[in-house]
Amino acid sequence: METLFNDFKNAWSRPNNGLIQLIIINIAVFVVLGIIAVVSAIAGIDTIFAFVYKQFTIPAPIGEFLLRPWTILTYAFAHSFSNLWHIIMNMLVLYWFGRVFVEYFGSQKLINLYVLGAIAGGVTYLLAYNLIPFYSERMGLFDGMVGASAAVYAVTVATATLMPDYRFHLLFIGPVKIVYIAAFVIFTSLLGTIGNNAGGSLAHLGGAAIGFIYGRQMLKGVEIGRWVFKAMEFVKSFFVSKPKIKVTHRQKKSSTYSPTHTTTTKSAKGEFTQAEIDKILDKISEGGYDSLTKEEKQKLFEASK
Repeated sequence: METLFNDFKNAWSRPNNGLIQLIIINIAVFVVLGIIAVVSAIAGIDTIFAFVYKQFTIPAPIGEFLLRPWTILTYAFAHSFSNLWHIIMNMLVLYWFGRVFVEYFGSQKLINLYVLGAIAGGVTYLLAYNLIPFYSERMGLFDGMVGASAAVYAVTVATATLMPDYRFHLLFIGPVKIVYIAAFVIFTSLLGTIGNNAGGSLAHLGGAAIGFIYGRQMLKGVEIGRWVFKAMEFVKSFFVSKPKIKVTHRQKKSSTYSPTHTTTTKSAKGEFTQAEIDKILDKISEGGYDSLTKEEKQKLFEASK
């Protein structure tokens, strides 16, 4: 419990903390939309809440979606107010499986996977309701879809694909392999595709499918969500200026050459090899300057002098 509290307390100051940030964003959106709903109802101007909520709701008709294309992502950060368990269960499952994923693969990949799951779920939902008669005939029965479930399913299935033998200790049951948990939730969603929440269940399966593909590709050393990180860095570049860092190295002259020779940079703080500096630079290129630890930033600063 203390670890969970510290994760939330230092959500934006700690590196590699994308899981908690995703959860906080979901909760914040839920709270803000809830406040707008209450104020709008009391003031008698429900149209304000309806307009705002619409920006987070992905519509089924393709023509309407083309007028609000951003909802392919925003729907995955909003939740229904009619059932509080909707957001509670999504965030709990995201936290349980997300912690396992981050422990082995890092925070940025989790964010990449979350976005991929949201998009895959949204695309599956749109295709089904615009191409399959069974669903298109029922399109007018609801206003649209919200919820992080597709993204959460992507994280769940990807984690189970990458580490099928990892076990969760379930209450009254005991240790259970997460691959069985993933299989169970996929099956329940399959049954739900003909129920009252058919659109949501279809999105679950879309998220699960991309999670499986992501996991299989990761096992081959391929990260298919890297473009998400690049897109985030591009957007971030308009708001955050990166420090200009120049690292130079002067190799010590030697009369003999040894293939095992390692270049060392010295400073008043100590010494570190060129390989360490290269590793830090690689980390910057993958996760940005903010992904560095305090010690790595200090090394880079000393080397730049």
